[in-house]
Parts: sequence; C-alpha cells; structure tokens
Amino acid sequence: MMTDVTFPPGLVLALGAFLLPLMPKGWMRTSYMLALPLLAMAMVWGVADGPGAAYPFLEYEIVPVQADALSRLFGTIFTLMAFAGALYALNQDKIHELTAAYAYAGSAVGVALAGDLITVFVFWEIMAVASTVVIWSAGTDSAYKASMRYVMVHLLGGVVLMVGIVAHVMEVGSIAFTAMEANSFATAMILIGFIINAGAPPLSAWLPDAYPEASWSGTVFLSAFTTKTAVYVLIRGFPGEEILVYVGLYMIFYGIIYALLENDMRRILAYSIVNQVGFMITGIGIGTEMALNGAAAHAFAHIIYKALLLMSAGSVLYMTRDEEFPDGRRKCTDLGGLFQSMPLTMVCGTIGALAISSFPWTSGFISKSMISQGAANEHMMFAWLLLTAASAGVFLHAGIKFPWFVFFQKDRGIRPPDPPWNMRAAMVFFAFLCIFLGVMPGPLYAILPFPVNYEPYTGAHVVNMLELLLFSGFAFFVLLPLMKRTLTLTLDFDWFYRTFGMALFRVAKAFAVRITDAYWKAIKTVSAAGSMFGEGLTAEYAVLGRTWSSGTMGLVVMVLLAVFLVVYLL
Repeated sequence: MMTDVTFPPGLVLALGAFLLPLMPKGWMRTSYMLALPLLAMAMVWGVADGPGAAYPFLEYEIVPVQADALSRLFGTIFTLMAFAGALYALNQDKIHELTAAYAYAGSAVGVALAGDLITVFVFWEIMAVASTVVIWSAGTDSAYKASMRYVMVHLLGGVVLMVGIVAHVMEVGSIAFTAMEANSFATAMILIGFIINAGAPPLSAWLPDAYPEASWSGTVFLSAFTTKTAVYVLIRGFPGEEILVYVGLYMIFYGIIYALLENDMRRILAYSIVNQVGFMITGIGIGTEMALNGAAAHAFAHIIYKALLLMSAGSVLYMTRDEEFPDGRRKCTDLGGLFQSMPLTMVCGTIGALAISSFPWTSGFISKSMISQGAANEHMMFAWLLLTAASAGVFLHAGIKFPWFVFFQKDRGIRPPDPPWNMRAAMVFFAFLCIFLGVMPGPLYAILPFPVNYEPYTGAHVVNMLELLLFSGFAFFVLLPLMKRTLTLTLDFDWFYRTFGMALFRVAKAFAVRITDAYWKAIKTVSAAGSMFGEGLTAEYAVLGRTWSSGTMGLVVMVLLAVFLVVYLL
C-alpha cells in the first residue's frame, strides 16, 4: 500500500553510505550494508503516484520525488542491485569503494524518482563522481588512467546536458521533466547528454575502457547504474525519437563485433553492456507501448543477468590471485578448465550467459522479444531483421564465448575453489531470478509502465529462438579455430583522443613553447636595449646625468609649460 513518502529514497543510500566507514567490520557493517538497500526499496514502494512535496527554487519548483510505474520499476531494480552487490562485496576491504558504490546506487534511484530536470542533473553528476571513485578504488595505475578518461567523458556529457537544460528552461519556462522531442537546440543537447551516458557512439569506448579496470566487486556495481539510468531518462524524455532506432542498432552490432575480438573476459562483458543497451535504445526509438515495455523490462532483466555474469567473472578474478597474477587472471588466454574446481561459479555464469542470449525459460527471453515484437507490429522489417540477427550474435560472444573460454577450453592446470559464501549466495540469488522471471514473467509484466498484452511462450516463438541459438552455437564450434583469442589490441574511437589527440596536444604544446620562447626573447632584447639607452642618458657626463644650473632648469620648465599650453588650446 502506498504511503506519503516525500523524502527521496535515493538519499537514504547516498547519505547512508557515509556511515559505512564508521561501522566496525563484522556483523554490524554486514547488517547495515544489507538493510540499507532494502529500506530504500521499501521507501520506493511507499511513494504515492504523482509529484511529492515541491520546494521553491528561484522562480521554479523543485520536485525531488515523483513516482509512477516507470520510476518505481527502475527504483526497484536499482535498490535490488544495491542489495545483491553489497552481499557480493562483503569481503571487500576497501571501504571507500563501498561508500562510493552506495552513493552511486542512491544517485541512480534519485534520478529515477526525480520530478524535475534540476534534480535529475544534480543526481546525474553525483553518479559521475561516485562511479569515478569506484574505479579509482582498484588502486592500480591502469584504473587511475582509465578513470581520468572516464570522468572527462562524463563531465563533457554533464556540460552538454546542463547547456540543454538551461536552454530548455529559457524556452518553455519550466523545469518539469516530461516527454520532449529533439527538434530544437535545447532538446537536442539534452538528448546528447543522455545518450553519452548510455554508451552511444562515438564515445562508446569509455565503458569497456573503464569498467574492467575496477576491482572484482566494483565492476558489478558499475554494470548496473549509469547506462540503465540513461535508458530510464530516454524512456521518460524521448519516447519514439526516430534517431534512437539507428543509434541503438549501431550499438548492438558495435558491441557484438568488439566482444568477439576481445581477449579480456570482463571487457567481453563490458562490450556486451553496450550491445544490450542498444536493444533498449532501439525499443525506445520505436516508441510504442509494446516497445517501451520491452525496453523497460529488458533493462530490469539485464541488470540482473549482467551482474550475474560479472559476479561470475569477478569470482574467477578473486580466486585466481597469486604471485604471477596479483590482481587475478582476466584474459581468456590465461584461463580454462575451471569447471572442475569452480562448479557453482560455472553454473551461475552459464545461466547468466543463457539469459543474455534470450534462451527460453530465462529472463532475457521474456524481455528482449517484446522489443522485436514492437518492431514487427510497426512493420519495421529492417529493424526486426537486424534485431533477430543480433540475437544470434549475442549468443556467440556472451552466451558461448565467455563460459567456453573461461570454464571449458583447454585446461590451464589452475584449480581455484568456488568463492566465499556471500559471493556464492549473491550469484545463486540472481541466477534464481533469471530463471524465475523467465518461467513466470507475470510479476515483472505487472509492474511495467503500460498494460502488457503479450505472450512470449508461443510455439512458433520458442521454436524459432531455439533454432536460432542452435545454429549460432553450431557456427561457433565450426569456427572455433578463428575464435581462439590471442594477445592483440583492438582499436576503438577512443584512439582519437588517446593517441591522435595526444599527438596533436604534443604538437600544439611544442608550438606554444616556441611562441612563448620567442616572445620572452623579444621582451629581453627590448628590455636590454632600453637599459642601454637609459644608462647612456644617465651616465655621469650624459644629458640627464650631469648637474644642471638653476637657470637652465627654469628655462626647461618654461618650455615644457609653453608646449603644454599650446597643445591644450589646440
């Protein structure tokens, strides 16, 4: 039953995070970490539909809490993710990472329940700062460098978003966060600011560049909030924006191609995030109730199965630390045969892989298919064909490649056990949800933003998907010699600002140094000439250096006064 909750539930997580460092490690910190997200979830469901309390700000009203089915859906999955992520990360000794992760999750909830653009922007920027700290917390040089590139992209996105918001408020005279069309400078800037956080081109590389550099637990939190918050604001702000169909389709195939080329297991899954968000953005661009329901449901399901996959990868990373690999083994070329000693991790990772591949009776099947159905209903044959082909590509890179190369390929002789109980519990919990939602989609369909009139388990749909996945798997093993990973480096758009951009910077710096040196050389030359001239005038027997008589000085003063008088009168 809804109650009159007006305090932002996101602030319970964001502000409560700062009490974590005060908690002694043990049952008290564990209880607090697990209870806080559950309290925030209860508050999300305690917010009544419609705007909550409004607060005056300049000539406008700030509405920090506003709820409906869409915001409640995203608030629920964000708090659920914070709970499962906390359970998984109980062994994390870096308290600053956990503090930042809770602030990060709380800010995502704040965006989901924001009723105005100013509140959205404030929580949006807190997310950028908190997620940067999560990456920093890994404590490696590569993590620091990646976090610097990450925060520069997100600060750029924040500036673009702020410009759009200010221009929009000047145009319409309101800060309310409602549906818009990208038909003006203001709304186009807002749209660009949103899709930068979604990992859209040409800045998609920030995601696979930064997320895999976080710790074994940090990457799990990072996978859930930034891109899915972007999906939420796009559903809320730009439903049916046609350009999003093409942006989403590009992201889908971009993620597939780069994931197939990748050797690092967490970078495979990071590129897969871009790919999966592409499905959601395509659905938003289609804009019908079916497609928007599909985008929202797929975001909900994706947070669960993607976190499960990264929990599986993080467990491998955590349990394979040794003198040779102090941070754990992360490359496919260093892994293999782990199913023998990590059976639970393997099973949970495989369930996540099946869910992301839309295998029947998993959560991905009952969510992603709604987006394809939305395209079919609108007779968008081109989009439908690409979405269908992309489903096969997803099975290749995430459904088979990840579990095969990590758990089943050639045995490397390493025998780490399954991770500690809390990590196993988090994986089992999300694996259960992947299957439960796939078998019983009713509870998820009931909380979607629009009434659901869709039956995923028709004979034709199940058979078609099984055929598609079967032939994709057959193609993978036929082409397995080509799929074997090597120690190679794939170039992405970030090359332009990491390599080409730095080269331009060095050239510009050298040119600036030369100009500066020439300038100071000229100043020194003029100064030296002036000094020599002054010394000539003030030498002992020079004009200004020798002693003048009183009469001569009086004459000079009279002449100067006469010149001044003539100039003044003219």
